[in-house]
Amino acid sequence: MSTTGTFFKQFYLSARAYLLLGFVVACFLFIWLYNAPILPGKIALGIVVLLIVVDTIGLFRIARPIAAKREMADRFSNGDNNAITLHLQSRMNFISHLEIIEELPEQLQMRKNWVSLKLAPLQKQHISYRLLPTQRGSYHFGETIIFIASRLKLVRRRWVCPNAQTIKVYPSFHYLRQQRLIAQPLQINEPGNRKIRKIGHSLEFEQIKEYVSGDDRRTINWRATARKNQLMVNHYTDEKSQQVYAIVDKGRLMKMPFEGLTLLDYAINASLALCNICLHRQDRFGLITFSHEHGTVLAADRKPMQLSHTLEALYKQDTAFLESDFERLYLQIRTHIRHRSLLILFTNFESTTGLRRQMPYLKQMAKHHLILVIIFENTELIDLAAKPIDNVEDVYRKTIAEKFLHDKRLMVRELQQQGIMAMLSTPQQTTINAINKYVEIKSRQAL
Repeated sequence: MSTTGTFFKQFYLSARAYLLLGFVVACFLFIWLYNAPILPGKIALGIVVLLIVVDTIGLFRIARPIAAKREMADRFSNGDNNAITLHLQSRMNFISHLEIIEELPEQLQMRKNWVSLKLAPLQKQHISYRLLPTQRGSYHFGETIIFIASRLKLVRRRWVCPNAQTIKVYPSFHYLRQQRLIAQPLQINEPGNRKIRKIGHSLEFEQIKEYVSGDDRRTINWRATARKNQLMVNHYTDEKSQQVYAIVDKGRLMKMPFEGLTLLDYAINASLALCNICLHRQDRFGLITFSHEHGTVLAADRKPMQLSHTLEALYKQDTAFLESDFERLYLQIRTHIRHRSLLILFTNFESTTGLRRQMPYLKQMAKHHLILVIIFENTELIDLAAKPIDNVEDVYRKTIAEKFLHDKRLMVRELQQQGIMAMLSTPQQTTINAINKYVEIKSRQAL
């Protein structure tokens, strides 16, 4: 591209320049109407043109007036605030007024993507902001466009910094380390802490240690006691390397949005958090997704790379706008899962009729595995049912909302009557509820 073409692409007159030129035009109009001397008009025009020329020379005499670099992570976390920093450095020898426009991804639908600031000569400055993506996928960031003006503010130079890049938005991974704290077993004996009754004998021997108050007397090791001449007990720990599978429903009912994220996204975020905690507790984690057809199957494993494999598998999932086929899911489970496992199923039913259609398949799964069904609550219906009644229309709305909420509770009760663990969860609390239930099951050694 020619130098002239580049100049005209970067050259913009400001609103102040147009006001001054308008004033000059008004002067010439006055001179023409009243036959006044033309010299003052020429002087005014000359001054304005001279100021514009001086301002243009000052702005364009440096080839690269501003350096701008966008700094952000290699990948973003869906549903979380992701930090971005824009590093600026002025190469001008005068105070410059900047208007910075960031070309943000279209998925964010952000209209206010500009900021104004002032830079001293050769000054460095950093601008930090956060973005909250609500969809998984590839996000394309465009260029950083900067409009530069001097103190005169008659001319603006459009400077484009080549910062284009594409970022992948993965399921929420920002708080995985914090969520591990929930999985830590309680080891202290303090008032207010209670032991959970353990079911079965899912224990592994860990070590022999000295007896302390609160230890189970049935675990006393009499041979070690005789050798040490003091009470010694066998210390057991929860059985490790058990299989846990997160099963994610991708049917049409999982497309419902709440606070920007769909139910599928909430289920995916919870599955990733479960994977992190299961691996931390040395269990084997696997993943199954399903809809009207077979979905992704990730075999249970406890290797450190399993978290990365799970993250990549969840990144690709999308909702199918069809009814989910639970019969196909049952066949998938019978084909790929050979050992008794904990299956945590994230799904959604909007009526008891829909649940009863799938109940035979859930009962068949429960014969071979321990199943936890997590059903999503509609938070908008909860808010609607809690609103005060002002007119007859509100009565109908509240009655319908309470009827749907009651149906959800009936679904959980019906599943429990069939020997299937079930719980209701609001979308926002799905991750924490799933983790708590997993920890409880492990503590009770129900698997």
